[in-house]
Amino acid sequence: MPDAGYLTIGKVVKRLQTQYPDLSVSKVRYLEDEGLLTPSRTPGGYRLYSQHDVRRLETILYLQKNRFMPLQVIKEELAKGETNVAAVMAGSDAAPMWPSEVSPDTQSSSEAQEDDKVLHKFHPISRMPELLGVSVSFVRELSEAGVITMRTSPHGRSLVDGKDFPLIRTCEELRQFGIGPRNLRQYVQAANRESGMFEQALTVFGANASGNSAPTEQQRERYEQALTRMISLTNSVREILVRRSLRSTFTEKNG
Repeated sequence: MPDAGYLTIGKVVKRLQTQYPDLSVSKVRYLEDEGLLTPSRTPGGYRLYSQHDVRRLETILYLQKNRFMPLQVIKEELAKGETNVAAVMAGSDAAPMWPSEVSPDTQSSSEAQEDDKVLHKFHPISRMPELLGVSVSFVRELSEAGVITMRTSPHGRSLVDGKDFPLIRTCEELRQFGIGPRNLRQYVQAANRESGMFEQALTVFGANASGNSAPTEQQRERYEQALTRMISLTNSVREILVRRSLRSTFTEKNG
């Protein structure tokens, strides 16, 4: 098989990380293990992704990020063919709108198809199996662990913030590796500690020189840029330290 037009897994990740910053080699391999991707392999066992494979991966990532689909549902939609997937991505009435139809009973069907409407609303916890493909008990466990914060409606219903949907989806994927809500408490505690550290470091961006408490647009931009970079750097430090620790443990156990 000629290599022309084929990409290694590393190059695929690099190409798509601009649009999907959280994409990693391990995630692409996980999607392959779940049967969503079937790249070709060289005689030496290296993965080679065709342009069709890359487009399929882009579709999977889009449906996860923008349509809030669980992987099993994505797999089922992909199995129905490209026409069906195109309809789902476009929000066509001809395709099952999973799970973009997340509006309250009084919301119009056109509004229900707008993904930003999903993110900026609160949704009854009873609808989580329908909207995200996760159980009510799992979402409650995330709340009890402090990973998400729910509200209570005037009628006493537990409401989930749409902005937490990507986080819930990520936690559900982690659960497939045996990392449950209780295990995530340490990340909540670490995030609280880091927030204080970041807040102190970002103080310089909080007010302008004239003493006006309202930051300027330029200060806001610098604040966001600095915060984004610090988060990226601390994530890199964390990853390096975890990998180093695991390598050390693996070496000790396996000689």
